[in-house]
Amino acid sequence: MTDFILKHFIKSSTTEEETRKKYGILSGYVGIICNVILFTVKFFAGVITHSVSITADALNNLSDAGSSVATLLGFKLADRPADKEHPFGHGRYEYISGFVVSLIIILMGIELLKASFEKILSPQQIDFKMISFLIMLCSIAVKLWLCFFNKKVGNIICSATLQATAMDSLSDVVATSAVIIGMLVNHFFHFNIDGYMGVIVALFILYTGITTAKDTLNPLLGTAPPYDLIEEMKKEVLSYDGILGVHDLIVHSYGAEKKLVSLHAEVSAQSDILKIHEVIDTIERDIKQKFMCDAVIHMDPVDMEDEQTKQLYHKIKLTVKDIDDSFNMHDFRVVKSMGEVKLFFDVAVPFPCQQSNSEIAEKIKCNVEKLGENYIANITIDRLYTP
Repeated sequence: MTDFILKHFIKSSTTEEETRKKYGILSGYVGIICNVILFTVKFFAGVITHSVSITADALNNLSDAGSSVATLLGFKLADRPADKEHPFGHGRYEYISGFVVSLIIILMGIELLKASFEKILSPQQIDFKMISFLIMLCSIAVKLWLCFFNKKVGNIICSATLQATAMDSLSDVVATSAVIIGMLVNHFFHFNIDGYMGVIVALFILYTGITTAKDTLNPLLGTAPPYDLIEEMKKEVLSYDGILGVHDLIVHSYGAEKKLVSLHAEVSAQSDILKIHEVIDTIERDIKQKFMCDAVIHMDPVDMEDEQTKQLYHKIKLTVKDIDDSFNMHDFRVVKSMGEVKLFFDVAVPFPCQQSNSEIAEKIKCNVEKLGENYIANITIDRLYTP
């Protein structure tokens, strides 16, 4: 069914952005249609059985339909081209729509929780109807399919919003299953647990809303890029002739289709600057093609031809490691002036390091001074933005 829908409604486009938009819009329409139908039939089932848990489940589907509307709007707004006020595009609208979805889910969960507690305090006779039972079973089948559909589409276009929608559908399956259990217990054992099942459904809704909010807020706040992506980028840059090292790699995300990468590439100070510049330009173009992101690379010249410089480099590197094995040194330069040997270098400090920059620098300076009285360390502390 999923493959049939994707094959007949997603036509080939000239750009990946257009294809991604089509997938997102299709997912939104599918979610709206399915959830509106489920809301209608479940609300009918809840009315004829006087069940608060079935009604709660129906309203949950109505909130899911609202979520699909927000997802649909999010993809449409995210597709707007860049303008003067938003030169990086509008891709983050997708995350904002996902957050709106989560708020709708949370508010619905709170209301249903209140209604369920009222049913526990004032229980009402539940009438078992076979049609209502069959409706709930069909609802589970539809929600399972929606879960797989959104998960597949989310994987195709790398959408956190659709992945969250898929998990929402899966939680709906659990919630509806709880309602069915309540119906069967009431019918066969004459024990009314409708209000308690309503509480369970409401808690599932709240859990889904909170986790969805977290998943959509994280990209807006700025999360670290995947470790595998960083390692792959470093490996790619280091594969070019003349590149000695890579550091200060930062990834900025402005939506699923807009990422910027900046990094420092160490090169030999004795290299031909024109040739190295050509290599850097080539790397930037290749990164854009391979990783689908714009890259800016800063060249850091490293003088490793001088024997004393090489020896000092290895000594200082060990000195830095003595402070903390996770620290790494880069941008090492030696300047000799009036009997002093000034050592310039940066120290990369990963998370989670609780020491302040001044504390780290002072410890390293003390150790450097032990190597030679005329050594003066000029240290810059870099807090890493990647794993």
